[in-house]
Formats: sequence, C-alpha cells, structure tokens
Amino acid sequence: MLKYCLKRLGASLITLVIIISVVFILVRQMPIEGYFDNFDKLDEAVIEATLQKMGLRDPIFVQLKNFFVQLLHGDLGTSVRYRIGAPIAGIIAEKAPISAQIGLSSMAVALVLGIPLGAAMARSKSKFWDKFGTLFIVLITAVPSAVYYIFIQMYATEWFHIPMLFDRHNFVTWLLPIFSMALGNIAYYAMWLRRYMVDEMNKDYVRLARAKGVPEKKMMMRHVFRNAFVPMIQYIPSSILYTIGGSIYVESLYSIPGMGGLLVDVIGRQDNPMVQAIVIIYSCIGIVGLLLGDILMGVLDPRISFAKKEGAR
Repeated sequence: MLKYCLKRLGASLITLVIIISVVFILVRQMPIEGYFDNFDKLDEAVIEATLQKMGLRDPIFVQLKNFFVQLLHGDLGTSVRYRIGAPIAGIIAEKAPISAQIGLSSMAVALVLGIPLGAAMARSKSKFWDKFGTLFIVLITAVPSAVYYIFIQMYATEWFHIPMLFDRHNFVTWLLPIFSMALGNIAYYAMWLRRYMVDEMNKDYVRLARAKGVPEKKMMMRHVFRNAFVPMIQYIPSSILYTIGGSIYVESLYSIPGMGGLLVDVIGRQDNPMVQAIVIIYSCIGIVGLLLGDILMGVLDPRISFAKKEGAR
C-alpha cells in the first residue's frame, strides 16, 4: 500500500511540475505590458531596467529555475496591476477562505442530494424517480452551465426574494451560489451511483439473496449500496475539478470576492503574475483531488490488490 501511495504521489508531483512549467512558459509569451501599470507612460529605459530587475531578460530556463525556488519558499511573486507591489500570497490568503467555504458547502449539498437521488433511481428503475433523475441529468449535462446559472440568478432571486449580489454577512445570499455550483455534482453523483448499483443488482450474489428471501430493502442497503458506493469514492475528490470550474463563473456572476472572481478580474487587468499564480493553484487543487481519489479507492476497495501476482512480470 505504501509503495502504491508513493508511486501515485511521485506521478502527481511530476504532473504538477509539468503543468507549472507549461503555465510559466505560456505566461512568459504574453506581452510585457502585463507586467506594468501605465505602460504607455513609462520611458523605454525604465521598462528595460524593470524587466532586468524582475529577471525577465534571463534565459527562460533560468527564469523557470528561479521560479521553482521561489515556490519552495512560498513566494508567488507580486501583483503588478491588481494591487501594485502587493505579495500575491497575501492577496490569495484573503480570497481563498471564501471560495473554500462556498466550494465545500456546494460539495456537501451535492452529496446530500446526489447520492440519495442515484440510489432512488436504481431502486425504482424505469419508474418515477428513475425518469425524473434521468431528465435532470440530461438537462444538466446537455445545457451549458452558464445558461442555468443565469436562469437561477434571474428568476430565483425574484421568486424567493433573495438579493442578487453576494454579501458575506448575509447567509441568504450564499444559497443561490452554493446551489448553482452543486448542480453539476448532483447530476454526476446520481448518474454514477445509479450505474454502479444497477450493475451490482445484476450480479449472482444479489440473485441468490433474493432466492433466499432476503428483504429487498435490507439487501439494497447492506450489499448493493455499500458495494456500489466504493467505486464512487474516487469521484468525490476529483469532483473538486467541477466545483473549481463552476466557481470561476459563479463567483463573477454573484460578485463573490473569492478566487474565481479574482481570476476573472486579473485576466481583465492583464496582471500576468497573478494569472500565473492562480492557475497554478487551481492545477494543484485538481491534482490533489485526483490523487486522493486514487488513494481512497485503493484503501476502501478490498478487491484491489497491491501485491505482485506470482508469475507477473
């Protein structure tokens, strides 16, 4: 098990290094205006001296090496347009807790609603809950998320008399962003749990249990659901990726002062160091989510063996 975890951790670190390198190189291809405020008013000599001081005139691989050294010391650089001269790590430390609270809340809502919906769909195959859940999954999957995000904001705020813009101190304004971000994961969890439960229901041990007269409810909960939920574990951490994708748009839509809205803002301002830092942080979150999914799957599924089989090469 330890060997497997170390192997997965090593692969994740290699992936992370590659992603950071690619993002760094791509950002360095952007116009140098993204490193200056009031670029048009600066003298050419001042611009060149500043670029030299920032190390942007060094060879690209030297810049990349220096950047990795800075990362190891927790230094993400400084903002050049959003907050001139402010450490990026400090800015993100202000924004990240809000995004984390909303993101974790949306994932909790998705688990509370998506898991029971998937189980109900499997138990009532071709009946109401199955048809309702299938329709919901098709709509969420087929319709672009931006469409139902805007629909929820426009009509739910009017129907339920909820303020349209986010207020950190008014919990009511948290409801629509959390629900909007949860919709994709609700459909995701319900779809996969239904699939795994239906697969389990068609296996021989379920047929044998039915033949022995085991109550359907007891069999579904103790055997079918438990066995079907194990492979679901790997999707729960990786669904962080869906939450991240939703947060970027939702936070901008509701003017939430979090990481998603910050990314949109700094892209608009062409603050290259800020864009680079936030994209790298999102990449780290996604990779950690996938890594946790793989490890949890290996820990909780007894059918996965980490021992090398005899005769295997």
